[in-house]
Amino acid sequence: MPQPALLAHDIIRNLGGRRILDGVSLTASPGRRIGLIGENGAGKSTLLRVLAGVDAPDEGSVTRPADLGFLHQEMPFDAGTTVAAVLDEALREAREDLAELDRLGGELARVPDGDPGHRDVLDAYGKRLEQVQDRESWDADRRAALVLDGLGLGAVDHARTLGSLSGGQRGRLALATLLVRRPSALLLDEPTNHLDDGAAAFLEEHVRSMPGAVVFASHDRAFLDAVCTDLIDLDPAVDGPVRYGGDYSAYLSQRRAERERWERRYAEEQEELEDLRMSAGVTARRVAPDRGRTDNEKMGYGHRAGRVQASVSRRVRNATRRLEELERVQVAEPPRPLRFAAGDLTVRADEDPRPLVALRDVRVPGRLALDGLEIAAADRLLVTGGNGAGKSTLLAVLAGRMTVTEGEVRRRRGLSVALLAQDSVFDRPERTVRDTYDTALGTARAERVPLVSLGLLHEADLDKPVGRLSVGQRRRLALALLVARPPQLLLLDEPTNHLSPRLCDELEDALATGPGAIVVAGHDRWLRRRWRGREIRLVPGHERRTAPVRR
Repeated sequence: MPQPALLAHDIIRNLGGRRILDGVSLTASPGRRIGLIGENGAGKSTLLRVLAGVDAPDEGSVTRPADLGFLHQEMPFDAGTTVAAVLDEALREAREDLAELDRLGGELARVPDGDPGHRDVLDAYGKRLEQVQDRESWDADRRAALVLDGLGLGAVDHARTLGSLSGGQRGRLALATLLVRRPSALLLDEPTNHLDDGAAAFLEEHVRSMPGAVVFASHDRAFLDAVCTDLIDLDPAVDGPVRYGGDYSAYLSQRRAERERWERRYAEEQEELEDLRMSAGVTARRVAPDRGRTDNEKMGYGHRAGRVQASVSRRVRNATRRLEELERVQVAEPPRPLRFAAGDLTVRADEDPRPLVALRDVRVPGRLALDGLEIAAADRLLVTGGNGAGKSTLLAVLAGRMTVTEGEVRRRRGLSVALLAQDSVFDRPERTVRDTYDTALGTARAERVPLVSLGLLHEADLDKPVGRLSVGQRRRLALALLVARPPQLLLLDEPTNHLSPRLCDELEDALATGPGAIVVAGHDRWLRRRWRGREIRLVPGHERRTAPVRR
């Protein structure tokens, strides 16, 4: 049975007095896996909700398959629902398919071949059989077990309630129910959140095997690179959102070329507009008839002046027409993209051969066990490990925000440390972004390092209350407060979470330079592949070091 396509035509969606989607169209054919990327607030989640039918567009239309699946941030079950009940619902369609196929098979056996109703029953059986094959309904129970195991939920007791699960477990269970169902089209919003390496690789393989269309928003560059057949960039472009063929690596080179063409086209048009404005301003008084006549010219002056005047008038009319046309259809100026423009993220510590921080036999019960670690003055250290391995705990210990129950922590006297935690919380959410920045840094420092100069937030967002910012925008503000006053030791906990792929690339480039020390805790596979410094992998109960990566 052919898989249906997912179609959107000229979608317009306004939220809070702002146009989020402006004439977006999309065709997601079976077998296409389309990634949505763009800055925070570009409309990725909004578009997914419109495609899913959760929100209605203000204008435009959507044609979607009847059994479309959408990964919600929270599952539509109450906290008392058991894992078993959630899985039963995910398997319901497959079990109904098999039951109906069995019923139709029995009816075929009872209805003689020559009976007038035999053809109708045979057609119904054939259609149901196709549906069973498309959904792989015969294999649904085994697939459910494999999916749960692949997403790290194989050991979870099915009698447990949703309320007893962690947020990450609930998110993975929601994802599992969709993969078990195998709908005709799939919509996913940040599907790799809460997934470790093994689960992310499992999801990549599963999504690539889906026969229907898949559309997803993700900041996970490794996932985009492994899964996408196409990417749609919702950031401003000369002709609206641009669809790029290929994976994330292909997108990077295509996007650079697209931006260069836009900038070049805009510059050429502005130059032509300036020339046309000058030409249209020319009058007959500024050309030949205005100069004095010699005696030899007096006889033919009137005739010649008329020809010159006509020629000038024609040129002026032509220039004016072209000017009006070009002003009407001219290319918009490329908006200044956010570019991470902070200088050095850290400053040099005083000359001293001793490490900035040294840990010996450190223990935090149930959270961290580390035999030893030293952070040198210009170190670059990546801390990896699965969920619960102690990455965030280690950063808190290094920052002096958590006391160890065993072991020793030595820190240089006067050491300046800054920590970007996973959750960006501000005490006064009613304050504007600008006021929050000025108050935290002090007026003098805020004027010396203007927030907008760091390339993390648009100027239009500076007068918004912090409480109205997106999660990604709040994280950018928290990062701005750290780099505006660079420390000697910068600690970053999952720094690429909630940031656009492009900003992640730029932040990573900045991490490689600078005089101070930087410690990053992260599961970001793209960042880890490109890391050039030391790496330490934490495992519950102990740690394992890996040699520096040299490229």
